[in-house]
Amino acid sequence: MTSASDTSPHGSLGSGIAALHAKWGWIVALGVVYLIAGFVALGSVAMATVASVIVVGAMMIVAGVAEVIGAFQLKSWGKFLIWALLGVLYVIAGFVTFQNPLLAAVLLTLFLGASLIASGAIRLFLAFNMKRETPWVWVAVSGAITLLLGLLIVARWPVNSVYILGLFLGIDLIMAGAGWISLGLGLKRRR
Repeated sequence: MTSASDTSPHGSLGSGIAALHAKWGWIVALGVVYLIAGFVALGSVAMATVASVIVVGAMMIVAGVAEVIGAFQLKSWGKFLIWALLGVLYVIAGFVTFQNPLLAAVLLTLFLGASLIASGAIRLFLAFNMKRETPWVWVAVSGAITLLLGLLIVARWPVNSVYILGLFLGIDLIMAGAGWISLGLGLKRRR
């Protein structure tokens, strides 16, 4: 017979944290690997850009194959053709990415800059429409920074396409590594 404490979400959370507590060293080691990879990426942002583009190309091929396979599950010819065509286009785009990673980096950098501009503008719009009791200032600051970053990327495009994706990858790996290390050390201190 189970007690209420065995089925409560807090009990399972505590046991999950206890299991992680025993693995704190591995979590810190993972964080160190992320940090090293991040600094290596920052040391060679052009190579990191090419590596990130190749990963995107591989993901496009996998997604395209999955869509083509999923198309065969559809009963209607119209839907089948659309899904199959989209899947084939994904696969073709993935192979084009492998054949010309610099062109793919140029296009992905432009898309990144445009996405940041749109995201920043929407956040600013939302911030100024929020009630004054909410922390609208932080949303506005976040929107302004995102908008400025997007404008900087687009203003220097296509020249910055060689290093922007690698720079973002390196920064992301360093931040993820710092997060894993702090989680592992926090688990070590927890009794």
